[in-house]
Amino acid sequence: MCKSCKGKPYYITTAIAYTSRKPHIGNSYEIVLTDAIARYKRMLGYDVFFQTGTDEHGQKIEIYAQSEGCTPKEYVDKVAGEIRDICDVLNTSYDYFIRTTDAKHERIVQKIFKKLYEQGDIYKGSYEGLYCTPCESFWTESQLVDGKCPDCGREVKAAKEEAYFLRLSKYQKQLEDYIESRPDFIYPESRKKEMLNNFIKPGLQDLCVSRTSFKWGIPVDFDEGHVVYVWIDALSNYITSLGYDPDGSSDMYKKYWPADAHIIGKDIVRFHTIYWPIMLMALGEPLPKQVYGHPWLLFGEDKMSKSRGNVIYADELVKLIGVDAVRYYLLSEMPFASDGSITYETIIERFNSDLANTLGNLVNRTIAMNNKYFGGVIQEPSVSEPVDDELRQCCFDTVKKVDEYINAFHMSDAVEAVINLAKRCNKYIDETAPWVLAKDEEKQSRLGTVLYNLLEAIRFVAVLITPFMPDTAKAILSQMNCSENSYESLESFGAVNAGEKVGEATPIFARIDPKVLYAEIEEMQKKSAEGEKSIEEVEELEPIGEEISIDDFAKSDIRVGKVLACEKVKKSKKLLKFTLDDGFGERTIVSGIAQYYQPEELVGKKVLFVANLKPVKLCGVESQGMILSAEKGESLTLITVDDKIDNGSKIV
Repeated sequence: MCKSCKGKPYYITTAIAYTSRKPHIGNSYEIVLTDAIARYKRMLGYDVFFQTGTDEHGQKIEIYAQSEGCTPKEYVDKVAGEIRDICDVLNTSYDYFIRTTDAKHERIVQKIFKKLYEQGDIYKGSYEGLYCTPCESFWTESQLVDGKCPDCGREVKAAKEEAYFLRLSKYQKQLEDYIESRPDFIYPESRKKEMLNNFIKPGLQDLCVSRTSFKWGIPVDFDEGHVVYVWIDALSNYITSLGYDPDGSSDMYKKYWPADAHIIGKDIVRFHTIYWPIMLMALGEPLPKQVYGHPWLLFGEDKMSKSRGNVIYADELVKLIGVDAVRYYLLSEMPFASDGSITYETIIERFNSDLANTLGNLVNRTIAMNNKYFGGVIQEPSVSEPVDDELRQCCFDTVKKVDEYINAFHMSDAVEAVINLAKRCNKYIDETAPWVLAKDEEKQSRLGTVLYNLLEAIRFVAVLITPFMPDTAKAILSQMNCSENSYESLESFGAVNAGEKVGEATPIFARIDPKVLYAEIEEMQKKSAEGEKSIEEVEELEPIGEEISIDDFAKSDIRVGKVLACEKVKKSKKLLKFTLDDGFGERTIVSGIAQYYQPEELVGKKVLFVANLKPVKLCGVESQGMILSAEKGESLTLITVDDKIDNGSKIV
C-alpha cells in the first residue's frame, strides 16, 4: 500500500452509455478498463469512488420506443437493465450506477440550466442547420463529410427550431489557456492537439442546449415546450451523483470533486474537453484532472455492425471462454492510442498462448512439483544462486512497470508486463530444472529453494494481475494456500510462508479446441438470429419522415408487375434492367440492386413498382418507373407479392 495514498479520495468515471441498444463487446471495453484502474487504486489504498451509468433521453429514444410499441421510460428501463447486467457479468466493481432519468439528477439539471440562464451564459435564440438524428447533432455545411454526418456517415436533414444556447465563445480563451497550461489534462497527446487545432483555435460556436422538436427529455421548467438537450443533461451526471447543487453541494461532492479521471471513447472527447469544462467554468466549479479518450475495439478492421454479422456481445463471450479471459483479452488487445482488434481467431490464440500455456501451465506445474517432491509442504529457501536474484529483481521491476503503465493509461503494456513475469518464471524453471534436482538427494535444499522462489514469484503475478483478472488471482492464491494478497506485500520478496502446504494443482485455463469453440459460436449465432429484432436493428432503420396528407400519397400509382426478364446493365456495376408485364403490356425499369441479387433469380417474381414516375435514362437505358425495395443498414430486400395477384393491380 502506498502510505501517501491511504484514504486519499479518487474519483473515476466511464462515459454513461446511451440506452439505444444492448452494448456490444467494443462498448464494454471502457467499463473493464475503468474497473481495472479503480481496482488498482484501491489496492494502493485510495478511497475510490467509481461511477458508471446510462444516458436515457433524446429523440432517438422516442423513435426506438415507438418501434417497440412502448413508452420511452419503459424502453430505457429495459435497455438500462441490459447495460447494468453487462457491467455485472464482467465483474466490474462500480460504486454507483447513475441513470439520467433519476429524479435527483433531473431536478439538479433543471437548476443548473436555470442558473446558467439567469447569469447570462445561456440565451434564447433559434437554430437553423443540418441535423443528424442518430447522433442528435447539428452541423454546418462545411462540417459535413461527403454531404453526410461527420460522426456516423448518415444522412442529415435541414432543421430549424427555437432553442437555448450556451455561450461557448465567452469561455474560449479561458479554456484554451487551461488546456495549454496543463499537459496532462487530455490523454493521449494526439487528442489534445485535435481539440486545440481543429475545434478551439478556429473559433467556438455557441452550443444548442434545448430542443422543442421532441418531448423525451428533462423539461426546461421556466419555458414550456423546451427540453434540456443532451450535453447539459448527460455531462452533468458526473456531479449530480455526488450531490452537487447550485444552492449548496453535499460533503460527498466536496470530497470527491474534481474527478481524477474521465475514461471515455475517442468519439466524445470534444464534448468532455470543450463543452463540459466550459459548463463547469460557467458554474464556477473545478475542472476534472484528466480526460482519457481511449480508442475503439474493431472486429478485425471494421466497426461492429449487426448488418455485417460481426457483433460480439460480452455476456455471450463470457459463456464461451469465461469472464477473466474476456477481461484479459479486452485489456491486452487495446493499444494506448490506436484502435484495437477482436476476432475469434485472435481470442483463441491469446487464450491458448498467454492464459493456458504461459500462466495456467506455470501455476499448475509449480504446485504439482511441490506436491510431488515435498508432499505439498513449502520449503525454507536456503541454497541461493545468482539466477534467483534475477527472478527476484524481475518481480520488483514488474511492480514498478505496472504502476507506471496504469498511471499513464497504458493498460495493455501493464497486462503484458505481468504476463512477461510469468514467462520469466517459466524460463526460471528451464534454467533450474527441478526434475533434475529431484533425482539428487544432495540437491533437495536447492530444489526446495527453487520451488519456494517460484511460488513467491507466482504470488507477485497473482497480486499484480488482480485488477485485470480478479477471479483468476483468487484461484491462484487459493491453490497456493496463500492469503497474502496486499499490494504492500510486494515491497519485499518472501511473503510465502515456509512450512505450510499448497493445495491441489487444478488447471486454471484449459486450452480451447478451435473446432469445439467455433461450433458453439455457430449455435449461439443461430439462436440469436431466431430471436426477436434487436435494438441494433432498430437503430439501422431510417427515422420516419415528415408527415404527408392522403392526397400526397394518392399521387403515387403503385402497381404489381411480373418480371419477364432481368439482366445487368452494361457499363454499370449497380444497375439491373427489368422487363415487366405491368398488366397493360411490357415496360422497362432500371434498379440499382445488382449487388444484392443475381438477375436470373428475379425472373418470374411479382414485384411492386411506382408506375407514374417520369421516365429517366440511366446508363443509356430508359427507366419507366421504380421498383420498391426495403432497406436496412447494408441489406436490401426486394418487395414481392403473392403470385395470385393479377399483373397491373393497384396498391391502395
